[in-house]
This record gives sequence, structure tokens and C-alpha cells, in this order.
Amino acid sequence: MITEELLVKEFTTVVDLFYPKAGELLHRCYVKVINSYWGRPPRRLQYVGIYCPKEILASLASQKDVLREIAQNMGLSEVVCLNATRLVRDPMSNLKQVNPRFWLELLWIVTQEKSPSP
Repeated sequence: MITEELLVKEFTTVVDLFYPKAGELLHRCYVKVINSYWGRPPRRLQYVGIYCPKEILASLASQKDVLREIAQNMGLSEVVCLNATRLVRDPMSNLKQVNPRFWLELLWIVTQEKSPSP
């Protein structure tokens, strides 16, 4: 069975190779394969969750069709873009207590500066 980490690595590699502009945006995001169970009997669905800062959310959404096509070719069902800035700044969120490592990774994504272009 292919692990989620390997799927994420392959997904980002394919995006980097074939769509460099989308790959450049993904370097500022946290990409995760999310497992979901739906229906009776429960059927497992895997989709790509892309947690990105608020300032690049619109740019990434414009590339969503390309990302969705790659994900579907890899056997994943969908691509979902999530606002990491909102998740980190939400005062009612208990993410910091439930999963502190994930919260710190999102905080790092939100606070990193855009790398200068050569």
C-alpha cells in the first residue's frame, strides 16, 4: 500500500515537472493526503488537502483544474485548497491543543516570506 507521504511527494514532483508555476505556489503550502470515509458501506476516499497562506489562495485556486487533473490521474478523488491563515488565527480552534505539530507547520507556512526571484 502506498503511504500518504509518498503520494504527497509524487504529487508535488509531478506538479513541479509539468506545471512549474503551480509547483512554485505549492512550495509555499503544506500538502497533505486526507482519508475520508463516505457511504454505506463506508468507502475510503483520498483527496489532496493544500493548506496555503491567504495571500496566495486566489492564485492557487486559478491552478486548481490542473492540480485536480494530476490528483485524479494518481487515483485521488479531489483537490481542496484551505486557508491556513484562518486556521492558525481562529481563536475558537482547538487545533493547537489537539495536534500541536500540525499547528506549528501551518504557522510556519503562514509566516514565511515569499522567496525572492532571481
